[in-house]
Amino acid sequence: MSAPFFGDLAPIAYAGPESRSPLAFRWYDKDRVVLGKRMEEHMRFAVCYWHSFTWPGGDPFGGETFLRPWMHGADEMALARAKADVAFDLFRILGVPFYTFHDRDVAPEGATLAESNRNVREIAEIFARKQEETGIGLLWGTANLFSNRRFMSGAATNPDPDVFTFAAAQVKNAIDVTRELGGSNYVLWGGREGYETLLNTSLSRELDQAGRFLSMVVDYKHRTGFKGTILIEPKPKEPTKHQYDYDVATVYGFLARYGLEKEVKVNIEQNHALLAGHTFEHELAMARALGIFGSVDLNRGDGINGWDTDQFAMSGEEMTLAWVEILRAGGFTDGGFNFDAKIRRQSLDPEDLVIAHVASMDVTAKALLAAAAIVEDGDLDGAVAARYAGWDGAEGKAILAGERSLEDLAARAEAEGLDPQPKSGRQEYLERLVSLYH
Repeated sequence: MSAPFFGDLAPIAYAGPESRSPLAFRWYDKDRVVLGKRMEEHMRFAVCYWHSFTWPGGDPFGGETFLRPWMHGADEMALARAKADVAFDLFRILGVPFYTFHDRDVAPEGATLAESNRNVREIAEIFARKQEETGIGLLWGTANLFSNRRFMSGAATNPDPDVFTFAAAQVKNAIDVTRELGGSNYVLWGGREGYETLLNTSLSRELDQAGRFLSMVVDYKHRTGFKGTILIEPKPKEPTKHQYDYDVATVYGFLARYGLEKEVKVNIEQNHALLAGHTFEHELAMARALGIFGSVDLNRGDGINGWDTDQFAMSGEEMTLAWVEILRAGGFTDGGFNFDAKIRRQSLDPEDLVIAHVASMDVTAKALLAAAAIVEDGDLDGAVAARYAGWDGAEGKAILAGERSLEDLAARAEAEGLDPQPKSGRQEYLERLVSLYH
């Protein structure tokens, strides 16, 4: 590429709420302190490599629309190096502290596994230099175990143990690279860990295979001294008919079965929550309740299109509700907001990619301010606490502590002539309360 892809775009600056420039932050002021932390530390924004620099703009009914200069040429490694330059230029323009990648996004697949691994490592060396130059870090890495035809029947859950072995080798290299680049997490996304039909599927075998694979990953993490968090990303369907990591609750049940509930957390995506029939805030709340909240893929789905549209998050109301749950969970530690989002295939200009990130960062920042005000004011949490106040009393505590039997409760109900009456849940009042903040 003879000229920088983004031209002479300067780093995006904070300009305040009065600004109307699409290339300025109105709400994201990274140094603003909210609830005792800088906004940048709350957000931990990361740009994803695959949608931003690898996706060509295709959909199920049409091919490439973007025609990016690093996507076409005979020397694939030269293109990969050029793509790395463009990627870090965008990270610099946006001022994000992190990025994320799949191994197959950053470097082409070779004729052999060894060649593929060498390709990834060559680009990882470029990443290491650029990280040192810019101060930008790796939020997480992962391995693409779904694009190659060998994974058409899954990776860890494949009926062929040789595919399982190949996947293990690919994951080992991706974990090694993630560790060497100082990654905060490693993600396992089971894109094809599911089934199309039960006619050719042994559920028990495949679940045991997935449990063994994840146990091996956790063991390897500890043996190699990787300090990051291992994450699973729940997704219910697409491309397979039914995926084993359907939603947060399903993932927790899987982790508990194989004794991994203390070792692995979840990376939650709004679009996947929608496909599972949940809301974004439900999945966040469930992860918090189960103690496995880890990180977030920041995007949104389309309520009409029943597939993974991966649009940039632009709903202030939705993000406010999500932030309330994240703050209740104590905020991010190793995790963060990864922009697992892609611009629409009609958004052809380089500037469109920048504006999409800027706009979503602003929406997320404004939502943080709203959620922080909700948490600080305490009215919402107070209403919830009041609703469950009886469980904080002596009798409620005794029941939960196992100090009452079924016979004890039956005897008390009869002796005291209990006739409890329902109390209003005040849903509309609480919805109005939340609406006052955003």
